[in-house]
Amino acid sequence: MFRTALRNVLAHKARLLMTVLAVMLGVAFVSGTLVFADTLSNAFRNQSAKSYDDVAVAVTSYADEKDPGQEPGISEQTLGKVAALDGVAAAHGRVDGFAGVADPDGRLIGVGWSNKGSNFSPGKDGKDPAYTFTDGGGPAKADQIALDADSAAKGGYTVGDRVRVATNGPVAEYTLSGVFTTKDGAVNAGGSLVLFDTEVAQKLYLKPGYYRDVTVAAAPGADAARILDAVEPLLPENAEAQTGKALAEKQAADIEEGLGTLKQILLGFAGIALFVGVFLISNTFTMLVAQRTRELALMRAVGASRRQITRSVLVEAAIVGAVASAVGFVLGIGLTMGLRSGMAAFGMKVPDGPLVISATPVVAAFAVGVLVTMFAAWLPGRRAAKIPPVAAMGSVHAAPGAKSLVLRNSVGGVLTGLGAGGIVWGAAAAGGTGRMLIAAGAFLALIGVIVLIPQLSRPVIALVRPLLVGVFSVAGKLAGRNAVRNPRRTGATASALAIGLTLVTGLSVLGVTVGRAVDKMTTDNIKADYMVTMANGGALDRSALAALEKAPGVSAVSPTQAVYFEVKGDFAAASAVTPGDVEKVLNVEVVKGSLDTLAKGGVAVAEKTAASKGWKVGDSLPVTFSDKQKGTLEVGAVFKDSEFLSPVLVSTEVADPHEVKPYIPEIFVKTDGGQSEANEKALIDALGDNPAIAVMDRQDIRDQFGGIINTLLNIMYGLLAMALIIAVLGVVNTLAMSVFERQQEIGMLRAIGLDRRRVKRMVRLEAVVISVYGAVVGIGLGTFLGWAIGETFRDKVPGYALVLPWDRIGLFLVLAGLVGVLAAMWPARSAARLNMLTAIKTE
Repeated sequence: MFRTALRNVLAHKARLLMTVLAVMLGVAFVSGTLVFADTLSNAFRNQSAKSYDDVAVAVTSYADEKDPGQEPGISEQTLGKVAALDGVAAAHGRVDGFAGVADPDGRLIGVGWSNKGSNFSPGKDGKDPAYTFTDGGGPAKADQIALDADSAAKGGYTVGDRVRVATNGPVAEYTLSGVFTTKDGAVNAGGSLVLFDTEVAQKLYLKPGYYRDVTVAAAPGADAARILDAVEPLLPENAEAQTGKALAEKQAADIEEGLGTLKQILLGFAGIALFVGVFLISNTFTMLVAQRTRELALMRAVGASRRQITRSVLVEAAIVGAVASAVGFVLGIGLTMGLRSGMAAFGMKVPDGPLVISATPVVAAFAVGVLVTMFAAWLPGRRAAKIPPVAAMGSVHAAPGAKSLVLRNSVGGVLTGLGAGGIVWGAAAAGGTGRMLIAAGAFLALIGVIVLIPQLSRPVIALVRPLLVGVFSVAGKLAGRNAVRNPRRTGATASALAIGLTLVTGLSVLGVTVGRAVDKMTTDNIKADYMVTMANGGALDRSALAALEKAPGVSAVSPTQAVYFEVKGDFAAASAVTPGDVEKVLNVEVVKGSLDTLAKGGVAVAEKTAASKGWKVGDSLPVTFSDKQKGTLEVGAVFKDSEFLSPVLVSTEVADPHEVKPYIPEIFVKTDGGQSEANEKALIDALGDNPAIAVMDRQDIRDQFGGIINTLLNIMYGLLAMALIIAVLGVVNTLAMSVFERQQEIGMLRAIGLDRRRVKRMVRLEAVVISVYGAVVGIGLGTFLGWAIGETFRDKVPGYALVLPWDRIGLFLVLAGLVGVLAAMWPARSAARLNMLTAIKTE
């Protein structure tokens, strides 16, 4: 039977091409993901190990800025004691924080969140082992800096140039003393690294005479564990020491965990692509079995058992799966190389390292490819085994019996009903439990719809048949009939598109609905013309607030400074704001009392917090501030909860005396005359043209909050693209094989006057009908799922209301029709080029 199966594969290789492509793409996704994760993990692990090659012991401090009695880090004296220990060759103190470098045009170099500043810590030889200088040297004076090579190249800077650098404070100019290369993770993530003189870095980021971290190098022959034992007693309580080897292993484990999450997400989408491919494979083998009815019946007649027939089909599937897996695995390796290049193109540097191909992706590729193909071919194989020997006298396989159709429709109806019930139940339950119910219901509903989709094809396609006949005449009439001639084949082809569009539509409904709610929340709550933030998402310096208050054209300005204190032993998060201005830049709806009491040292409390705590206007609250000082604050107002404010509001004048370093995430500004280029320039100039500070107008604010959702949607669309490509291949495959088995019919149509142009149109319209039918089913189910999932968290998103993205739904339908037209190009051309006499003689 193996030779028979092999001969059949070779005889039908053209018709199996689409199956090979579908399996190949799915396997490429799986193997590419595994190889990419292994390669990336190995590269980062090796880099982590190399970065700690010369580190025997690493010390890290965890200072609490709100505890003034605690040492802010590791003192110069402690560093000296560590350096003097036996077996220690050198000890380097490190301190770091945010530093943004401006290019000659004033724009920030790097991605903001990974822009970093640190100190140059030379040893006795004048070199810092963490950096290799390609030009110049480390900073030796307060007005000097060194810059990583990539950032220097992006800014066009050379040694001796003046460079503008912004930290959390005002911008300052420095002279570039050197350019270096480094393995620092911030630079590899697309950011920049600025090295300051140690005293300057301590003043900027911590406190003079203190370091945040210390790296200890061992003398030749010294044991790292013994050095660790000697270092630990010298450290303050807020510092922790571990060996360089242990730290490298911990970082490697963290990298593995992070990449593991990415790998699971990618494999999930690969699974979706393979699931869609199952329909293409099953359809292919079903059609092959139908076309080989006489051949299989003859095999039964000469003694082949049912088991042998099934085994023959499965062996064919295994051969196809093995070939597709081999090609897919090679394609997956190419995909890995492409992803690495793509990351580099987007500024995400990947450490150098070899391509890692372990046994796992190889085994996974062939196991997935062969097993998925055999699984998909199992049902057609069983049907082939049921062909009676007497069928050798006919040329067409018998249609499914009424009993088979009744059973199929009953099972499909029950599954769909159970799934829909689970989805509705989950939507009503809400929360995590609701989402679990929806996931289970969605699976059942999807399977049920897939089972029912052949039965649904007749009534649904019947609705558009008059339009086809009216517009396209005979070609349209024939296309409509052909689309429902074999409902199972139409259903299997449409199912592949339906699955992909169910996911795409569900994501679109969720994304657009949440995006609209977030946008409404932003516009309803913000009255300010501008919002000022740090490019790295960190805290603004108090000097920025002072500068904005003095800027020309500013009518109101208020920070939302994050503070906290305790009330009767309970933690309370608060926003320190500017009294009199906060209500001009943010929509603060007062329920009771007046916000004027903020200027008198009172507090305002959000409505839900006041209700839960039992606070009301006039109550005196005993508080303990972050510096442990005690006081009493009177509740002067109760306001409706706001997404931009903490549950408690207090004046900056009340909060600042208790804050060592105020944490100001954003400042809202209202200007005379509203938004204008002149007002925006005035704010930028007031801030010293600081490249690290972003001045956003109202549209920028909306884009910032809504942009994240759009970015996530686009990523999801990209990951689902593979499944949709396989679905398109399914349409091509179905039409091509349909044209092959209808050669005689097409020849007869040509003989009675249907010209080539109308034959092409007939095939194209058939493809469009099947594609749009699958799209309609997918869009309907996806919309239902999007609504249900949204219901589970609507209470967490203020202003949530279902929004149907009609523009995207319309686009999906148009694209489905276009897919049908493109998929039909080759089959339609083949049909039109058939020789009518040869086709008529075909059995």
